[in-house]
Amino acid sequence: MACPYFVPREILNDGSWPHPARLPLGAGWTGECCAPEHEAPQDIAMGGTPSSPVPAGLATVPVLTLIRDFCNLGYATNCPHLPRDRDWDAVRFCVTSAVAEQITLAYACERDYAPIDHGTMTYDLRSEAWRERPGDPRITRLAASYVQAYRVRQRGALI
Repeated sequence: MACPYFVPREILNDGSWPHPARLPLGAGWTGECCAPEHEAPQDIAMGGTPSSPVPAGLATVPVLTLIRDFCNLGYATNCPHLPRDRDWDAVRFCVTSAVAEQITLAYACERDYAPIDHGTMTYDLRSEAWRERPGDPRITRLAASYVQAYRVRQRGALI
């Protein structure tokens, strides 16, 4: 149930979470917030700068506590960056099928703990691209992180 405004960047395997595979994106992640009310990058977590550009005026990297407690988990009603008017509070994923050439995910977008939107999406492992995906890029972005963590776990590289 990651926050729909979270832009995951890198798996954070630092022992912060007791069961990282149970997290909404299959692991803990560093990243940025792209909530529309942000004006300029600030609060760079753990020093440095964002690893990839996000349109000016839409991104900030929250401090590590916000990333850990709000961005990765969703339903962050106390997050200072969460827009008052929003479609969803969280997005949830699960693998429904994994075969040699593709992974199929089911997703649900929730608001006030109730499903608002749902569907399936298919990732082609040979072309490293989505065959089927929803129209909203926020879902696709979060799903890509979920698939990445899933594949790392399948290789046994993430505990």
